[in-house]
Amino acid sequence: WSMAHHMELAARKVLVEHLEPDEEGIGSHLSIDHVGPTPVGHRVRLVAEAVDLDATTLVCTITAYHVREDGDRVVGRGRQVQRILPKTKLASLIDRSLR
Repeated sequence: WSMAHHMELAARKVLVEHLEPDEEGIGSHLSIDHVGPTPVGHRVRLVAEAVDLDATTLVCTITAYHVREDGDRVVGRGRQVQRILPKTKLASLIDRSLR
């Protein structure tokens, strides 16, 4: 139940490398295919990769692996889109949402 959260975090780590000091990112889309189970308490490894980047958008694919002694197995695949915008614009959007 926490795969979505961890996929968002993995994609965020990719985004941070590309941000200018006056920029911030905000998630705009997340899709996930659960392709296998992982028992509670077992280790999961996520790999996020930038597949498209321009001035305003970063698209990442994320793969989740159940870490096993006999070889890691894919348990999830996702795609996450983040919009890149000036920090001032994001602050304005958040402020407006509070009114």
